[in-house]
Amino acid sequence: MDITFYKYQGTGNDFVIIDNRQSVLSKNNTKLFATLCDRKFGIGADGLMLLELPTHEEDDFTMVYYNADGNESSMCGNGGRCLVAFAAFLGVIENSATFTAIDGKHHAEIKNGLVHLQMQDITTIEDHESYLFLDTGSPHHVTVVEDLPNYDVYAAGKKIRNGAPYYEAGSNVNFVEKINDQRFGVRTYERGVEDETLSCGTGVTAVALSMHHTKQTPHEEIAIETLGGELKVTFQNTAKGYEKVYLIGPAEQVFKGQISC
Repeated sequence: MDITFYKYQGTGNDFVIIDNRQSVLSKNNTKLFATLCDRKFGIGADGLMLLELPTHEEDDFTMVYYNADGNESSMCGNGGRCLVAFAAFLGVIENSATFTAIDGKHHAEIKNGLVHLQMQDITTIEDHESYLFLDTGSPHHVTVVEDLPNYDVYAAGKKIRNGAPYYEAGSNVNFVEKINDQRFGVRTYERGVEDETLSCGTGVTAVALSMHHTKQTPHEEIAIETLGGELKVTFQNTAKGYEKVYLIGPAEQVFKGQISC
């Protein structure tokens, strides 16, 4: 069977995307998804997404996301932004979208070439002695470090991801360094990829909220520098927590192709 696929990237976080509105692929074919994401034997990507028909009347489409290991995963922020760009490319939407992902409903807009993706409201951030933990659609461990460019993200991230209190379920692990009051550098070890990625949208979101929560910044618009480029996070801090949280950045089609499976 020949499958038509598209390759997208958002600040270096790259994805295989397939238009599955006609159910050309079974969502249970996790072995195939892992092969397609393999950088040696497949197309190569940090994850794979299926754009499917909406299951709710108000939605434009449904997002189904798989990690590079082939397993269906929690929410992917950069993936969501890329899928919105893909939906616009297909003509499914124009400049705005409503869709459902594994963590619930999302709204998005495309403005001046950037995708503004609304993330879930955050009511709980756990403060621990040396780190913070929160779920921005995916679980995230956030810790402040020094000399981020030379930090051993792979070794430290792997140890934290597999250790207490996460163990087998795991957590994404973010290492952050403050640049100034409105800008932070971030590097992320992602579970499911089991390596550092060039960017992580839910991780960037987690870091921005964590830095505001710990009073590292008073701003509600924060720039985040990742290895793959710059993202912005905006939000409103309310008595209930963090609302109207938006992840903002580019999402670009890299190429289109066919692969025999």
